[in-house]
Amino acid sequence: MSPTSNPAGALDGIRVLDLSRVLAGPWCTQILADLGADVVKIERPGAGDDTRHWGPPFLKDADGHDTDQASYYTACNRNKRSVTLDIATPEGQALIRQMALQADVLVENFKVGGLAQYGLDHASLMALNPRLIYCSVTGFGQDGPYAERAGYDLMIQAMTGMMSITGRPDSESGGGPLRVGVALTDLFTGVYASSAILAAIHVRHSTGQGQHIDMALLDVGMAILANQASGFLATGVAPMRQGNSHPSLAPYQDFATLDGAMLLAIGNDGQFARFCQAAGHPEWAKDPRFASNTLRVRHRGDLIPAMEAVTRTRSTADWVTLLEGIAVPCGPINDIAQAFADPQVQARGLAVALPRWKSGDAPDGVATITGVASPLRLSGNPPVLRNAPPALGQHTEEVLQELGLDATRIEQLRASGVI
Repeated sequence: MSPTSNPAGALDGIRVLDLSRVLAGPWCTQILADLGADVVKIERPGAGDDTRHWGPPFLKDADGHDTDQASYYTACNRNKRSVTLDIATPEGQALIRQMALQADVLVENFKVGGLAQYGLDHASLMALNPRLIYCSVTGFGQDGPYAERAGYDLMIQAMTGMMSITGRPDSESGGGPLRVGVALTDLFTGVYASSAILAAIHVRHSTGQGQHIDMALLDVGMAILANQASGFLATGVAPMRQGNSHPSLAPYQDFATLDGAMLLAIGNDGQFARFCQAAGHPEWAKDPRFASNTLRVRHRGDLIPAMEAVTRTRSTADWVTLLEGIAVPCGPINDIAQAFADPQVQARGLAVALPRWKSGDAPDGVATITGVASPLRLSGNPPVLRNAPPALGQHTEEVLQELGLDATRIEQLRASGVI
């Protein structure tokens, strides 16, 4: 996918004031921005979002040298306009109120009560703009005994039991709880928050009123336990770590091959029978230990070693070619470099280079940034790929001019450290 003159985005005309930082809030607002919303990101003068400094890795300049800009920030801030503004100052607070009057949506992830001290909490701003949809993202929600605690993805993965079901059993080498390799609860909170915001926009069409959205990483972390949670609630038995195997399906895991490993994801008896035929053991499909998924799960201790003795006899590529030809779900276990080199990933245009500056040389040496394309594919209003993640304060003057401030007033604010 490359930047194009797409039709208007699905959220064209929606204005979003983004007071969030790090990942959950910015992930939410990037989704809205990709869909065409005008997202104005408020950042601290001189510092910006914390993730601008979370490196290595760092962006490279034209000569291939590291800059001081961490790539982390670029994962969730494209298509936004960056404004530097000190909200701890009365002038900064007044400007936020002006922006909120014109906004459809505000997203923030301060601690509970953190914005009330500035008069920028949901009650204060929604009193000024009753149509405002105000989304608060916190670790533990707006109420309850943990409401005032700071919450981070790693904490939530640990507290929700997610780490207890991730990793190999204690009995195996390397066993023990593990975090998921990306900040899963942050990312899912961003996705859920964007869904809630879209629902609130829809409701506002009929009511004319905005509303407050209370998003908590803890709530989302519990929700995405999905079948693991429903299994516990049905039986009272807490699931445990099983490595790459599936608690309810077999065979559904990694297998050693002649030159590495592959992943088999057999989801029904027909797929298993076809695998057995291809593996030269059609009798397995009728074996009373393996004839159904329930039996295979029960006897996986017998099944998996027998299968792996066979999978070790061919290369991963040979197995993938063979099994794809008979509709048995399988695949290589790629690293990220291999994933981006995959022909299907390339065919879908999932790496996209976006311009950082409208014209001329980039003053910070980074003219374009390559990121992962939006996975949202709308036939009529596809995601609008406009701009790369902005430099700190890149759009401050532009946005303040839209508020009616002249050059003299903007320079006064800059001189006093407000912007």
